Order: sequence, then C-alpha cells, then structure tokens
Amino acid sequence: MSGYWDRFWRERRSRRRFLGAAGGVAAGAAGLALVGCGDDDDDEGATPTTAGGATATAAPQATPTPSDPYASAKRGGIQNLQATGDPPSIDPYGNASFLTKGVAAYVYSRLFKYNAGLGVKQADLRPVGDAAVSAEASPDGLTWTIKLRPDMKFHNVAPVNGRAIGTDDIKYSWGRMTAETSTNRSQVAFVDRLEYPDASTVVFKLKEPNAAFLDVLADANLFWIVPKEADGGFDPSKTMIGSGPWILESYTPAVGFKFKKNPEWYMKGFPLTEGVSLQIIPEYANRLAQFQAGNSDAAGLNAEDLINVKNALPRAQLYGEVSQLLSIIYMDPKPDSPWNKDPRVRLAISMATDRAALLDLAYNVKKLKEAGLAVSERWNNLIPAGLVRFWLDPLSPEQGETSKYFKYDPAEAKKLLAAAGYPDGFSTVYQYTANRYGSAFNTVAEANIQYLNAIGIKTTTDVQDYSSKYITQTFTGNFTGIAFGYETPFPEAGSYPVRLFTDNPLNHSRIKDPELEDLARKQQRELDPAKRKELFFEIQRKNAAKMWYIPQNQGAGTAWTGYREWVKNVEIQTVPGSYGGATEVLPFRWLDKA
Repeated sequence: MSGYWDRFWRERRSRRRFLGAAGGVAAGAAGLALVGCGDDDDDEGATPTTAGGATATAAPQATPTPSDPYASAKRGGIQNLQATGDPPSIDPYGNASFLTKGVAAYVYSRLFKYNAGLGVKQADLRPVGDAAVSAEASPDGLTWTIKLRPDMKFHNVAPVNGRAIGTDDIKYSWGRMTAETSTNRSQVAFVDRLEYPDASTVVFKLKEPNAAFLDVLADANLFWIVPKEADGGFDPSKTMIGSGPWILESYTPAVGFKFKKNPEWYMKGFPLTEGVSLQIIPEYANRLAQFQAGNSDAAGLNAEDLINVKNALPRAQLYGEVSQLLSIIYMDPKPDSPWNKDPRVRLAISMATDRAALLDLAYNVKKLKEAGLAVSERWNNLIPAGLVRFWLDPLSPEQGETSKYFKYDPAEAKKLLAAAGYPDGFSTVYQYTANRYGSAFNTVAEANIQYLNAIGIKTTTDVQDYSSKYITQTFTGNFTGIAFGYETPFPEAGSYPVRLFTDNPLNHSRIKDPELEDLARKQQRELDPAKRKELFFEIQRKNAAKMWYIPQNQGAGTAWTGYREWVKNVEIQTVPGSYGGATEVLPFRWLDKA
C-alpha cells in the first residue's frame, strides 16, 4: 500500500507560478504588487509522502524563538471579514449550502484537514490530522485505523463543558452524515462500516480501496465532529458547539457572526487574534465600500475593479488564484422535456454559448493581460480547470471529437435543434440565484439568456432566493426547465463524477447513464495514478458526447481577493474554493495596524 501512496503524492504535487507585475506593465497597473498563484503545472522530482504520514503537523511554537516564524506576530485584535448572506442553517448537517459549511469551519473539527501553513504551496496541500493524530491503512487498503487526538476538547460551553472528544461523538456525527436525509451520504458510499474498539480508536472498513480516502475525510463539505449531546442536549440548528479554533459568541441574522478564539485549541498559542467578526453584506458594492473604508480586512474583488482598487489602496495586497470551482448548465429530469427526448438539444445549448467571451466578461482577461498579469484562460470541463491533475482541456486533441461541442457555433446549434425536432425552438424556464455568488456570476447568468434566445430557446427567467428555493429545490433536482449554477467545490476530483452520475439526492438532473456511473466507481478504486487520470479523461469525454451537464467557465478564471495592508500571513492559503479556511488559515493570520 505504501508504494501506491508514494506514487499518489508524487503525481499530486505540482508547481505554482506566482503572479506579479510583468516588465513594462500598462499605465495604471504599474507597481501592482500581488501575492498568490494563478496556474498549476506538473512538477517532477516531488518529495513523496506515504499513507503513514497522515499525522497532524506540529503546531508552530507558542513561545517565540529565533526560528519561530510567529516571533514577531502581534497577537490580539478582531479579524473583520465578510459573508454574502445568512446560511440556510447553522447545523453543519442541516444543509448543503456553502454558507453553512463556511461557518462550520470556525467551530467544528474534522478528522483531517489540509496542511496549510507558511511555506506550503497550494499544490502541496495534503490531508493531515485534525481530530485524528494518526491513520494507518491495511496492506489491501480496505481497513483504516484512526487514533483520536488525546488533547482535543470541545468548547467549554454547557452541556459539553470542555470534555475530550471520543468515539461516541464520531459515531453520532457519522450517523448524521450518512442518514437518509443527508444529501452527502453518496460521497462515502464506499465505506462499509465503522468500528470503535475503544474510546480513542475508529476503524473504517471499506467496501473497496479508495484512492482519495483521506481527502474525503478532509473535505469540508462532509464530515464534521458534532458532540453527542446534540442528540437532545442542545439544538445544533440554534447554536454551535465544537472543538475547533473559534467559539461562537453570537449570531444575528442579516447582521453577522461573532467568534472568539478557543483558548483550549490543541494548536497551542493559536489563534493569533482574539476573534472574528463575520459581517453579512449581500451586495457586492457595499462589500467593496467596506473594504476600501477599512471596515473589512478582506474582500473578494471583481477583476474589473482590480486596478482601480490598487490605485486607490496602493498598500493593499491582492491575491489571485484559479479556484477549483465548476459552473454548469443543467436541466430538469422530466422524460418529456426537450433535452431528455433528444441529446442534440443539450449539445445545441452547449454550442450556443460563447465561453471565451463569458470568461473575459467575468474575469477581465484581455485588459489584465494587457496590464501584464498572468491570468488563466483555461476552460472548465466536467472537472474544473483548477484541478489540473485530472482536468482534460476541452480544446485539446485528447478531448477528441467531442471538443467541437465546447466551441461557439450558433449556426450548428440551430441545426442540431432542428434535427431534434425543434426547428422553431421551444419555451422554458431559466433559473439561477443572485446575490450569493457575486456580481460577476450574476452578469454571466444574465448573458446566458441571450445565447439561449439567439437559437430559438425562449426563456422565462426565474431569479431564485438562494436559501428558500435554489439550494433546497433546484440544486436537488426539484425544478422544471434549465438551471445555471455552481457545483460544490471538492478538494479531490473523484467527488465530481460520484455527485453527478450516481444515485444520490444531489444528482441534479437525475442522470442514469450506466457507463458513466461505472466510470465514477472505477476512478474511486483505481490506485494507479496514470490509470486513474485516464479514467477521469474518459469521464469528461463521455459527458461531453451527450452534455448531460454543460460545463461553463464561471469559476475557471483567475479570481481575486483583496487584503488590507495590516493583514499578515496572507500567503497562507488552503484548497481553492474549499470551506476549511476558518480552521486551516484564519488562526495563523495576524493584524498589524501600527
């Protein structure tokens, strides 16, 4: 088994190019100092890591020493951050929303997290212990024995009162995640059962080996450790009690969250700040204004605002990354819908979309390139462009004949519609959610309407409330018509085909394609990295042949975050687009407003 993990991590590792102002940049962008990364490329000669290395990294020293990177840190203060809206639920198992998962990371621990830290490139992120102190795999990969950290305590809040975590908490939480009501249970369907030989040991028995087992447990979409007292002792939909780095002080809907640092967190001396104020600000213009006024320490920035922000705030730090974020057009599962009567309708919708134009619309590609910035121009496939290791370039020769379905060709799209029996097009509902994913997303969502209309698909637009309708109905396949939205960003590529092609509540279009379902299962158990990569390529080609899900480029471009000059350690970043930053990043940032 260790030989596999050597190959696995060697293949996973890649190098990052750091963004910076290129020589001879255009006026207005001169001196645009950036931190961060914009691209992945394969890197040979990587240092291998074995499965036995799945042990938590040591905490940085709390007492300053000459080698302590935090020796000059100014402790204290409150990080002022932003959220785009209220989560539909604060129970980590109560909803699939990114807003729910994002706040969960402040309070709750996982068995594993990612090893974000100073000097760790995003390409080198791998699972390490959080509540787990070690993980050992059997030679056949079917049994994983995990030991719990002895110094992991729940918050000192009634009714838990600071007690140590134990296997009873794991058992309760696993039951929540795999319950029939859980939309994420399909992601761990490869697990046969859990055994609990003692109070600090959990044994996972798998139905078959899984190449991404540790990534699944580190995925901030899935498994959060909730104390067993949540079963009748307190209501997790009304309060949050965990063992993570932050303790919930208050939550005021439409206003925000206040968290204070957990003084008993196992990483001694951290968090560095006293707390976090998470302000709920739905409108992008207001978020930008608060950032520029200094009332928010960080903010997501539209690419078109990048140069203006830097000119107005020359000391601000601007971070660019290609996220692991996939956007898709998907359609209802009703058998009598045009797209289910004939796959040529789906292919026509794909060819009606000018992906290059939309990428430029959302990410200001041309102007930023003219300013000398290295911005991504990759296109999403069914695997997002940010997951380079298993991403197939849809315009490459390896995509094969199906590459033509990604290209903008409205004349051919009309021919396909006519051949499918819709020479005059048809009418349908087009739906998306606004003011949760940002103004750039909204702009692209609106532009899609024009492309549909241009080939004869007449649309009635339904702009949906995120919490009450989109994430609870449309996202779960309970809708009529055409939908546009983001897929959940997963840290490991294997979760995408499992989500989209197997029998589960979040198979948005209820796709039943035996070949793609079989490939989704095969990639999970394939332990040879090269063979697994080819399975992912085949999945992307097979999806494109019928366009069950139509990949879109929102999420494929270089996205930007601004940090005020007093925020330190912004180079610490975690998996792009994931929800674990409150645990993996925020405890190690500090503020210096002197």
